[in-house]
Amino acid sequence: MRLDSPGETPEHIGLLLVPRFAMVALFSAIEPLRIANRLAGRALFHWTLISEDGQPVTASNGMPLGVDTSIAKAPACSSLAVCSSFAPEQAFRPILLDWLRERARQGCALGGMDTGCFILAQAGLLSGQTATLHWESLPEFRRCYPEVDAVESLFEVTSAGFSCAGGSSAIDMALALVRRRQGDDLANQVRDQLMHGRERLPASRQRAPARPTDPGLKRALALMERNLEHPLSLRELAGRAGLSWRHLERLCARHLGCSPRDHYQQLRLEHGHRLLLATDQPVLDIALACGFASSSTFTRAFRRRYDLTPSRLRRQDAY
Repeated sequence: MRLDSPGETPEHIGLLLVPRFAMVALFSAIEPLRIANRLAGRALFHWTLISEDGQPVTASNGMPLGVDTSIAKAPACSSLAVCSSFAPEQAFRPILLDWLRERARQGCALGGMDTGCFILAQAGLLSGQTATLHWESLPEFRRCYPEVDAVESLFEVTSAGFSCAGGSSAIDMALALVRRRQGDDLANQVRDQLMHGRERLPASRQRAPARPTDPGLKRALALMERNLEHPLSLRELAGRAGLSWRHLERLCARHLGCSPRDHYQQLRLEHGHRLLLATDQPVLDIALACGFASSSTFTRAFRRRYDLTPSRLRRQDAY
């Protein structure tokens, strides 16, 4: 699931199962790859199920699942996903954390599914990176690992690794992999086989946007949405919403978990992300349409949010 192609076929992906992992996320990741192999008539992807001791692992639904091997005997693979859900801290054992660090040293792209990023972060493998987890786990993860840029998106694929929020988001991440490696035609055929109506973008939110009940905050958020190209100052925004700017700060922190400035910029960057993929407009025009003064300021903010430049996003989407 790495961003760059390992240059080998079939591409080998390891899946490390941690007790109480989410079976729905695991199968959602594997099935698109299995279907891609069948439709292509050849093995494009190969996966190995791994547990710490090589024994079956019981999922969060109580069903045990057999694996192919243990961490001691696991073959080399280009990508490795850590699959966990409830109580990921139970996997914070030195033998497992050391094994993940060694895989990273060997150049394996590491990723987390559902709460798998807890384990990678505990191993010190996510510092300075952007990652996502299931929305229920984000507050605790941010508290424990402030050095990681934890975002509420469906999935993230960067040059350093990958992550997804679990559940059906693993389908979208796997479809994105098929699209990058094999093109639109095969990815669309796989999506049709899955009856997955609309392939979602990485930055799509896991949940519907927050709908706060506070009327002043509602007015402020609506003003943000309507003024992406010409952003309002925070004082003007608060004043037009009938609030003091300090009260707006408190409302955003309480209901959105961030500052109004950060939320406003996130909306503008998400708008830019959509425009980059849906139009052929020059980056400068998109930057201006999102309220940035130049393409360079837009690119810097975009890289901080998505860990890649606007041009890189477009090249990646073209594969």
